[in-house]
Amino acid sequence: MHHAIFPNSGSPYVTIRSFSTMRPQMRVLVTGVTGQVGGALVARLSEQAFIVAADRNRLDLSCINEIPTVLDQLEPDLIVNAAAYTAVDRAEDERGLAFRTNADAPAAMAHWASARGVPLVHFSTDYVFDGAGDRPWREVDPVAPLSVYGASKLAGETAIRAAGGPHLIIRTQWVYAAKGGNFLRTIARLASQRKELRIVADQHGAPTSARVIADAVASIIAPNSIPLTERFNDAGGLIHIAASGETTWHGFAQAIVDGLKARGAELAVETVVPIRAAEYPTRARRPANSRLDLTNLRTIFGISTPIWHEPLAIELDDLAKEMTSLLPSNFHSAA
Repeated sequence: MHHAIFPNSGSPYVTIRSFSTMRPQMRVLVTGVTGQVGGALVARLSEQAFIVAADRNRLDLSCINEIPTVLDQLEPDLIVNAAAYTAVDRAEDERGLAFRTNADAPAAMAHWASARGVPLVHFSTDYVFDGAGDRPWREVDPVAPLSVYGASKLAGETAIRAAGGPHLIIRTQWVYAAKGGNFLRTIARLASQRKELRIVADQHGAPTSARVIADAVASIIAPNSIPLTERFNDAGGLIHIAASGETTWHGFAQAIVDGLKARGAELAVETVVPIRAAEYPTRARRPANSRLDLTNLRTIFGISTPIWHEPLAIELDDLAKEMTSLLPSNFHSAA
């Protein structure tokens, strides 16, 4: 089998099997376009398809009954649902809103798509697992979410399967980008303010940039000799996508601090101290083991993702430029 490097604005992130270019006339509806993954998807998929970028003004997922009518108007050939309620701790007190966004809205999209044979790509999370053990989670492993957020995402998975249409649920983890609200920017902001950071060191996973996810999705939906619906079925409608390798939140934070310092960013932080999760209680419980098994991603779709610190370097380049070009107060308010 021949392989090629999939380009991403000059930065290769994913090794994939050879494929042909997507038909330009294919209409791909992307939701959540103001978010990290949605924004990366629009940028990446616009190279090979006609993108219908559906922000909240165009497709309000809180208005469940209106979703079918709007989809009838937009007439997508493929739906990529990157919209989600992701406020993990706040979800413990906003259960209804979390389930409406993460379960009811995907269910409405899935039923519309199933009735018309339109493939649906939907994003889920490592939080559907309870985090026990130290083995990477496989797609077939039992699920047992610890939080309302995890339960709402699992309910979305269940609803999409129940709709019966062609679908691919993508579980991912520890998503970040140079833009938006995420761990990368939070650490950068705190490191510019404090001499010491205390970061959890007993939760394990793979920091995954939004661009890595977008590149992988682009390769999955690019047509080849096997129809898209058949490829989704080969995966059982479920796949794990994340960067390769693993670290802890502390390891991630240390890499961010070291990387920004190496790029000339002015930081106040002197030490990054590892702590146990028990020393930093949160409203929602997090899985201690968020490792995702990527075997099926390689064997079914021919995709190998990079070690987590490689794409981090690209995001650090962008973030360091922003930090050195703005006054500290401006950066703090943007993070």
